[in-house]
Parts: sequence; structure tokens; C-alpha cells
Amino acid sequence: MFQEEKTFNLRFALEARFPDDYEGDEDGQLWVKEWEQQLKPELVKMVFDYLRRHPAWTVHVRNRGVSPLDEIEIAMLKDFTGRDTGAGRGSGER
Repeated sequence: MFQEEKTFNLRFALEARFPDDYEGDEDGQLWVKEWEQQLKPELVKMVFDYLRRHPAWTVHVRNRGVSPLDEIEIAMLKDFTGRDTGAGRGSGER
């Protein structure tokens, strides 16, 4: 079996700005907790909901040993080995 791969990265760089008199970690990094507990889970769910609307693709989380606090990898597969997959009809199938 022949397999091709393509990687695409969408990176989020989180930053918070504070006034000059900020002493550091006064808020216990609540802005990071908001990302981890609210924004990131909702974002991941939205991505999976969207990708699952395309039945020609299967998607799942792949863990490569990096903490999910730092990275979430979404593995996507379009399988042309079975019947009625659209093989030979181009990649624009929906």
C-alpha cells in the first residue's frame, strides 16, 4: 500500500499584557486557565464538528507524547483502498 502525507500547523501564541505596576502572577494566570478550560475545548470541538461533516475523511486525536496543554494533533485520513472511495475521480469529492 502506498501512503502520502501532508502536515499543516495552526499555532496559537497566547499573550497577556498587564499595567506597569503589575507584580507578576497576581492573578494566578487566570487568562491561561480561561484558555485551557473554556476557549481551547470549545475550539477543538468546533474543529471536530466541522471536519466530521466531510464523511470522506476520518479524524481523531493523535498523541505523540507531547502534553495536551502544549499540543493537540488531529490526524485526518482519506482512504482510497476500499470500494466507492472516489479513487481516480480527483480529490475534490464531497
